[in-house]
Amino acid sequence: MSCIFCKIANKEIPSNYVYETENLVAFRDLNPQAPVHILIVPKVHITSMNDINSENSSIIAEIFETVNIIAEQEGIKESGYRVISNCGDDGCQSVKHLHFHLVGGKKLSETLS
Repeated sequence: MSCIFCKIANKEIPSNYVYETENLVAFRDLNPQAPVHILIVPKVHITSMNDINSENSSIIAEIFETVNIIAEQEGIKESGYRVISNCGDDGCQSVKHLHFHLVGGKKLSETLS
């Protein structure tokens, strides 16, 4: 498969990993938009939020449990952070593998762009 996030999750491409479980991997974004910018990616290929179903939704629950762990680990749990997942072309999903951005470490803009 040529999906870059599948390759990162399978450690075919090295990355700056911060957390990993049997089902997901989290790593620092190469183009951070804030002091803390971590991508959380399921190891199994799920194209987008449109493909979440009863067979894979437990992984999504694990991702949100992981957000809590990483926010604590990165020291942003109390100050606040943002979790973002883009879906489809109009949602600016640049990699067609479901992923969540955990962004924080500074006061974030109130706008979505």
